[in-house]
Amino acid sequence: MTRKRILVLDGHPAERSLSQLFASTYATAARAAGHEVRVQHLSAMEFDTDFGGGGYTHSKPLEPELKAVADDLAWCNHFVVIAPMWWGGLPAKLKGLFDRVLLPGFAFNTRETNAVGMPKPMLQGRSARVIFTSDTPGWLFRLMYGRALVRQTRGQILHFIGMKPARFTWFSAATEAKEDRVAGWAGRVARLGRAAA
Repeated sequence: MTRKRILVLDGHPAERSLSQLFASTYATAARAAGHEVRVQHLSAMEFDTDFGGGGYTHSKPLEPELKAVADDLAWCNHFVVIAPMWWGGLPAKLKGLFDRVLLPGFAFNTRETNAVGMPKPMLQGRSARVIFTSDTPGWLFRLMYGRALVRQTRGQILHFIGMKPARFTWFSAATEAKEDRVAGWAGRVARLGRAAA
């Protein structure tokens, strides 16, 4: 087994949530399997989510919490994000974290572009796992919404900065899920953690 350096980001803005449970479950299982794990909880971070001005010439200095996330992203070779889907997208605070941390010169290079003008990704050599919870049934999410959040997160965030492969796990009808169902989901998350997948 190849030992991995794993960053787990609990991307729920509330302290107590399924995301927190799954982040703890994944981290515990991964550590037990011999992987190095760091965990960041969005709920414990205080930072300005507003990127500000319309370009990258006057970006804000990172708050200590965001600097720690950036340092952990540079350290890891597997990135795990666990979050709810709200209104078809990421929670605003999680989106704000990505807006503030994934900056040119760290996550991508605007001075080196490919044939179609896309910036060079700077976080290559890392894989990703995203675990989403939602109330929207999976079949409806696929048929009516075209899995828009998955496509955005994979293509316009993770692949854009070089994290490939980026794999997804989806747990739906989460708000009213019964204990046995949550336990089954947690078992799947633990298996992912042991495999660092």
